[in-house]
Amino acid sequence: MPTLHYHDKIAVLDLGDDENRFSAAFLDEVNAHLDTVLADDAHGLITTASGKFYSNGLDLDWLLANGDRSAWYVGRVQALLARVLTLPVPTVAALPGHAFGAGAMLAIAHDYRVMRADRGYFCFPEVDIRIPFTEGMAALIQAKLTPRAAVASMTTGRRFGGVDAQAYDIVDRAADLDQLTAAALEFLAPLGGKDRGTLAAIKHTMYAGAVAALTA
Repeated sequence: MPTLHYHDKIAVLDLGDDENRFSAAFLDEVNAHLDTVLADDAHGLITTASGKFYSNGLDLDWLLANGDRSAWYVGRVQALLARVLTLPVPTVAALPGHAFGAGAMLAIAHDYRVMRADRGYFCFPEVDIRIPFTEGMAALIQAKLTPRAAVASMTTGRRFGGVDAQAYDIVDRAADLDQLTAAALEFLAPLGGKDRGTLAAIKHTMYAGAVAALTA
């Protein structure tokens, strides 16, 4: 399950060492940790993982068994994506391995992304698993990626390695595994102490369309 620690004033949220799928309990824990990050007056947030997955996204087994609650569940997932997208501190997703589906969307919701260069894939597999994007999820991706990258990732199911993802500006940097946290800290170090109210207002304005679609 997710755990939280600090590097000076930078919060580091480790999503876990499993597939880190978005179970209801997982969503509860991540949101609780985000509450703590804000209460502790952290200067920034890094999310990462300690296994071969950053996150494999939706808990599809739960969805299949609870089809009558799918709208409630997707609403909770999208609320988390909107929260990270507009979090009033600078954020970086440090991907040590696979980020698939909603896990990749969580990474996209951050301000910056760094990804392991030699292993792991970033992928939106929806076209191949016959699950169309919701309007909110599509709006999020299109708000953060160039049209070229959005078409390449959303319509093909393509699996991007770290170097490939950087070439498409899906991630900001590809790095060796043992340098991921350091690379993430390089993005955040100059940004500590930004006024939270101003930063939150800017993000809400920048991503107003995506937030409205995610929270509708």
